[in-house]
Amino acid sequence: MLKTCKIQVSGQVQGVGFRPFVFNLAHEHQLNGTVGNNGKGVLIFANGTREVLMNFMEDILEKAPDAAIIQSHTMAEIEPMAFEGFSIVPSEKSGKITIPLTADFAICHSCKTDIQDPNNRRYRYAFTTCTQCGPRYAITQKFPFERAHTTMNQFTMCDSCVVEYENPKDSRFHSQTNSCVDCGIRMQLIKSSGEVVPVEDEKAILVTVAYFLKEGAIVALKNTSGYLLCVDATNNEAVKRLRQRKKRPTKPFALLYPTIEKIQEAFKVSEPEQKALESRVCPIVLLNCKGQTKGHLAEEVAPGLDRYGVMLPSSALLTLLSIEAQIPLVATSGNIHGSPILSSEKEASKKLGAVADYFLNHNLEIVFPQDDSVCQFSENQRILLRRSRGLAPNLMVYTPKSNEKVLAMGAHLKSTLAFTPNGHTYMSPYFGNLDSYEVLQRYTETLQRYTQLFEELPEVVLVDKHPTYQSTILGKELATNRKVPMVKVQHHKAHFASVLAEHDLFETKIPVLGVVWDGTGLGDDGMIWGGEFFVYQNYQMVRKAHFDYFHLLAGDKMAKEPRLSLFSLVDSENIVEDKFSKGEFKIYRKLKENSTLKTSSVGRLFDAVASLLNLSDVSTYEGEAALLLENLAWQYSGEYIDLLEGQSFENVPSKIILKRICTLKNQGETKVKLAASFIRTLARVVVNMAKTIGLSTIACSGGVFQNRFLVQALQGMAKENDMTLLFHKEMSSNDENIALGQLAYYQNVKG
Repeated sequence: MLKTCKIQVSGQVQGVGFRPFVFNLAHEHQLNGTVGNNGKGVLIFANGTREVLMNFMEDILEKAPDAAIIQSHTMAEIEPMAFEGFSIVPSEKSGKITIPLTADFAICHSCKTDIQDPNNRRYRYAFTTCTQCGPRYAITQKFPFERAHTTMNQFTMCDSCVVEYENPKDSRFHSQTNSCVDCGIRMQLIKSSGEVVPVEDEKAILVTVAYFLKEGAIVALKNTSGYLLCVDATNNEAVKRLRQRKKRPTKPFALLYPTIEKIQEAFKVSEPEQKALESRVCPIVLLNCKGQTKGHLAEEVAPGLDRYGVMLPSSALLTLLSIEAQIPLVATSGNIHGSPILSSEKEASKKLGAVADYFLNHNLEIVFPQDDSVCQFSENQRILLRRSRGLAPNLMVYTPKSNEKVLAMGAHLKSTLAFTPNGHTYMSPYFGNLDSYEVLQRYTETLQRYTQLFEELPEVVLVDKHPTYQSTILGKELATNRKVPMVKVQHHKAHFASVLAEHDLFETKIPVLGVVWDGTGLGDDGMIWGGEFFVYQNYQMVRKAHFDYFHLLAGDKMAKEPRLSLFSLVDSENIVEDKFSKGEFKIYRKLKENSTLKTSSVGRLFDAVASLLNLSDVSTYEGEAALLLENLAWQYSGEYIDLLEGQSFENVPSKIILKRICTLKNQGETKVKLAASFIRTLARVVVNMAKTIGLSTIACSGGVFQNRFLVQALQGMAKENDMTLLFHKEMSSNDENIALGQLAYYQNVKG
């Protein structure tokens, strides 16, 4: 006997080809009915026997598209309905959105094949997509995810595209971003002066761009997530010119290669690294170069470093350009250093006019601009350095504990937002430093767009305890205007809570040691924390130990000048005196004598060691000193020195570590051995602290744990001591996770 069932599937099921998949599956099972999007996900009605319907439901769950993430599903028998065949119906909009947003997907293998096939109608079309790839979040105006609700709504499909869209056997069946050279997105190549560069046709534009790049030009290219600045990575003068114009003296640039084979020729690529490079996220992955590669690439790509950020093309546009160029390209964010990535032609022309020689523009509007995501690996452990395109804004690993609409404002540096408007957690992409007016503007615009998109306003606002963080100031204003509670969450407790959230450990009966090491954060005692040990158990979080306090000199300036950290930590002034002018030295000595504000920051300890080893006295970008120190450590192979051997301590003695390094340096120990021994000693500190407290489960967070050498050393020691080591899975360990941590702490931790 035929029955009618109603199936609701929720999760990441819009913009992933789920409706075409259900359509074809229904035909396989010879079912009549409909499938459409709604505010909860995908809604299916089907007529069939109980057995066939159950098999149908089982296949939906087991054979769903690769990009789909099913979080929940329901199936219920309803009053009989009559259907003729099975069809895809227009989206149902009833009530507010209660589904995850869909992240952008990198170009798939099928579309890559199409744009390189002379016999294919999309040959060399730079905006080729299908149901499995293309921009999603970047172009979303509202939900459910339909073409009419995206910026693709200005492009009317031609007859050929309509045929594909309506053909169940076509890979572009119900592809909302479908277009071609006849009806789709248009490119234009212009000089920085505004003059249009004449080309024969659109297909010739990329040939011309590749020629300009090989001639040493800088090209601002509008990708589907925002502008990139591109230059020949083998041309040192061209890369140097980009650095000068972009005001980015030494921070490493990312590299774009056309194929995985080309990357493997130049770099050592492990299985997890290859998998990440070829994934639908298509992030920048930090790789070790092979011997010949360093000489082939321009020195200015990554000054003083042996590891490079490398990626494959994330779009058809980048795929075609990199194939045409056949050289590694610098592909860095289209902005002036410290500002957010740009996405509009008007903004790009104004702000990058003095940087780029040429602009490759197109007429697809980008609603949510995003940088590329960045990661590296320590064995199989992914260390996420920046969470952005391809990963944001969904966070599937943490489900809110209530229906309360909570907005977490995050931190000041590496700022992000977390919002729970509908039972899901939405984590914004990385914004940057809120000291920048442009970054602050992007942050507030995104916040406004989220409230508009979900048609919800926060009922609670969470902020960092630091009163001068821009995120805290804005949160206070918002809470006051909305007349809702504002709750302060201590910075390092938020870090710890974010790891616990990712591993779903708030219900655990086993106590967990939280190790939170970073640069700065206002502590409960009014000092600046940054080298912390907590214990979580029974919904309580207690600070157990920390690195010894030392003087915080010159406020935020200390984070930019490693020499100040060294000055603070040394007892003998002759060690550091030559790093300052006589006037500076006099001022900082006075500051040290009168200082009452102190810090436990491991980030600043890294800076001090880097300065002591003459790697960096004044940083040109955040984390430079620590990165140079890590780079040096990897060059060492041999026996390590435990810099705290024979020491017993309650709190970790930062000054003793530094003093021992100073003594060994004077005795002639090499810099590479000292750098490696320092980081190994810190790993040993974690294990010894766990033993002292009597715990075997360790959760690590904070920017210091982006150090691959530290993570690898800690992994080995934890294994030797039968300890469980937990790192972030979907979030970066730096301040990008603070918004999640604020949310998780508020919802799970007492007090």
